Amino acid sequence: MESMLNKLKSTVTKVTADVTSAVMGNPVTREFEVGRHIASGGPGMCWRIYNGTKKSTKQEVAVFVFDKKIIDRYQKFEKDQIIDSLKKGVQQLTRLRHPRLLTVQHPLEESRDCLAFCTEPVFASLANVLGQWDNLPSPLPTDIKEYKLYDVETKYGLLQISEGLSFLHSGVKMVHGNLCPENIILNKSGAWKIMGFDFSISSSNPSDAEPKYVCKEWDPNLPPLCLPNPEYVAPEYILSVSCDSASDMYSLGVIVHAVFNEGKPVFQVNKQDIFKSFSRQLDQLSRLSPGVLSQIPEEVREHVKMLLSVTANVRPDADQMTKIPFFDDVGAVTLQYFDSLFQRDNLQKSQFYKGLPKVLPKLPKRVVVYRILPALTSEFVNPDMVPFVLPNVLLIAEECTKEEYVRLILPDLTPVFKQQEPIQILLIFLQKMDLLLTKTPPEDIKNCVLPMVYRALEAPSTQIQELCLNIIPTFANLIDYPSMKNALIPRIKSACLQTSSLAVRVNSLVCLGKILEYLDKWFVIDEILPFLQQIPSREPAVLMGILGIYKCTFTHKKLGIPKEHLAGKSLPHLVSLSIDNNLNLNQFNSFMAVIREMLSRMEAEHKTKLEQLHSMQEQQRSLNLSNQMNPSEETKNNLNPPNQVRDVSAILALLFILCVCVFLKVSLTLEEKQRLAKEQEQAAKLRSQQPLAPQSVKPATTTTQAKDLTSSLLNNMTSINSLSLNSGPRTVPMQSGTLSSGFSSGSTMSGMGTISNGFNSTMGFQTGGVGMGMRPATPSLYGGMATTTSTPNFSTLAQNQNQPSKPPDMSALDSLFSANKPKVSLNQMASKPATGAAAPSPWLNQFGTGHPTQTAGVQAVPLGMPGVQGGFGMQANPFFNPQNFSQPATAPTMNTGMLKQSTSVNTDLKDLFG
Repeated sequence: MESMLNKLKSTVTKVTADVTSAVMGNPVTREFEVGRHIASGGPGMCWRIYNGTKKSTKQEVAVFVFDKKIIDRYQKFEKDQIIDSLKKGVQQLTRLRHPRLLTVQHPLEESRDCLAFCTEPVFASLANVLGQWDNLPSPLPTDIKEYKLYDVETKYGLLQISEGLSFLHSGVKMVHGNLCPENIILNKSGAWKIMGFDFSISSSNPSDAEPKYVCKEWDPNLPPLCLPNPEYVAPEYILSVSCDSASDMYSLGVIVHAVFNEGKPVFQVNKQDIFKSFSRQLDQLSRLSPGVLSQIPEEVREHVKMLLSVTANVRPDADQMTKIPFFDDVGAVTLQYFDSLFQRDNLQKSQFYKGLPKVLPKLPKRVVVYRILPALTSEFVNPDMVPFVLPNVLLIAEECTKEEYVRLILPDLTPVFKQQEPIQILLIFLQKMDLLLTKTPPEDIKNCVLPMVYRALEAPSTQIQELCLNIIPTFANLIDYPSMKNALIPRIKSACLQTSSLAVRVNSLVCLGKILEYLDKWFVIDEILPFLQQIPSREPAVLMGILGIYKCTFTHKKLGIPKEHLAGKSLPHLVSLSIDNNLNLNQFNSFMAVIREMLSRMEAEHKTKLEQLHSMQEQQRSLNLSNQMNPSEETKNNLNPPNQVRDVSAILALLFILCVCVFLKVSLTLEEKQRLAKEQEQAAKLRSQQPLAPQSVKPATTTTQAKDLTSSLLNNMTSINSLSLNSGPRTVPMQSGTLSSGFSSGSTMSGMGTISNGFNSTMGFQTGGVGMGMRPATPSLYGGMATTTSTPNFSTLAQNQNQPSKPPDMSALDSLFSANKPKVSLNQMASKPATGAAAPSPWLNQFGTGHPTQTAGVQAVPLGMPGVQGGFGMQANPFFNPQNFSQPATAPTMNTGMLKQSTSVNTDLKDLFG
């Protein structure tokens, strides 16, 4: 790899050095930039041909350079002869102007080291093309080495040379004198041009007389560069020192032979004995065998034989040669017509361009690209001709590679993209849009091609809009997605909504339906489907177009419509359209078929979803049931969580307070009633809640102990101090009885029992005053009212240890727990009474033993109320079942005369507790 790079570097350095040394100091370099060595030509192939550009205009040129070093071996006078001959040829060429002659861009300039002049861009000389590679760069250029002449190029090239000779002979009265392949140059477009007028001879007669040419005698002692090529010179030039226009025609015959025989002339000439060789050649020409011309096409073979005739008068002149049938080839005629286009008017040009598409496929690509294409693109400056030229240019573009299209065609098409008049230009481009999008680079598509499509959609002509909408689907796959989403689709929607043409509206819908596959699902759902509801017209064609878009979106594998959109937007819209009166039966059936298909899919999808949800719920329910049927030990231990126990304890405490208030006939404040109501609601919720699901969490290391509800009740009893009982005098409804914490041993009340309610010892009846410290009874619902002013203390309420009783029955509280939960009954939680202790009151025994009262020997007698069971009205509380409370074995009766039961007590309790 390194050796290759070094070789390339040395080659480039050598070429640069050759160019620098060749033109160093020549005035040509002041105006022209000299490039690489591309070809050779001229007498003896002595001119090196370089490509170059004009510094001021960047115009491409060819620079011919003659390096004086190649004649260093000659003596000074010979050098001067060679230089003079070369100068004459260039100066003569500079004065002559004709399409068949090489055009000189800059005249000959001489420096100490070289001669140089500039011409039109050149490809190579005919001698190079035919295999004569003298004075060419090394390595040999690939394009010259592999160049092969096509028949149409050969025919038209020979025709061009004939036309050039006709101009010299008839127009200028001049004989070229050295017509040969090295003096025929192929320019950049492939046209054959004549140069090398070093040995040209002008007529010595006035212009109106018969031309007379005087030639010099052949001098074999002169340098070869000072003599014409003897293999192409007519015999009379050497043998009789005479020449005329027929001598050039002989040279043309030899050129025709060389073109069809790989560059070989008719005879090889011995330059050491030129006269003997020509004498022998003369004899051979007079008896020319058919095999010599066997490679020449038959239709021109006879004319070549005449051109090679020994008799000059037999040779056809240049005008006659241009008219032979051999040059009537359609390709040659087409190329000839292009060369004369500047002489034609627009009508003639238009007729020619219309027929050109039939001819172009018959011509070689090289001829079309390098000969015809430049002539066509030059017509883009004439707007009237563009509609006739453009189809041919695009036809050529189809045969070009992408690189050739970008380099040779696109620069000339770019200004045409922006032309809006005549309107046919836009139509032609739209018809070839796939070609443009395929071969045009993305940046040029975005800047030039797509703006042209947008203009077509916004054009005032409905014909242009329809054509554009019909063509867009054919190249939609070549448009990048952002351009389609942000520029193309909005313009199609705008054309559909704003047009007054039914055809444009229908074509817009059809266009959208065809390009749906190039859009993503959510863009269609968010932009296309809502747009359909904005279309105002209700013509059948429009409605069927809308249905088609819905159907394409619904059935397309990549798109689809979600069931939510179907239910909320698509189906309501389609149903409203389906009953339009403009639809016929078949169209209505089409609507209904799509609607039914949508409904079926929506039903199936939603049913599947619900079935899955139901299956998941059933699995969860069965799992919960199995866990409840087989609870673990940890689950059993955790069924009564501490929070729930605390809630039940609080509720029981409130119920106890409620019972006391009922017994004492204490009226509750509004805040207390609200609190009571909330607690009742909470207890109801606890009863109605679902069983707790088993927990998979591992139990803590310490086991939770069941809480002693009795202790909780006793601890919560102190909260009674916050009630309004201690805030002021409370009235307890009584009939004729009195309340006392205990009577003295000497104090008795006939027929009246005492109530030991746990008040402090200081809470007694005073010895003085009416009614033993009680207010006189005032008429009321209950009779008399007793007043107490002491703060109650319930701590001694159940501490009477002197009254033996059987264990209290707490089974009534068991109903607070759910039947399906494992529990420890409250009777099991209650402590056993001490042996020999007196049985306390059933109500007091629920709270344990009480403290002994100060009034020893006087025992409290339970207050009996006719018609009211034990438990003090708890049958009105929804949380308790009074039948579960045990009654005392012997219930002392009260004197009915001393304490009568009011018939309104039960009614008041029911009103209070519901």
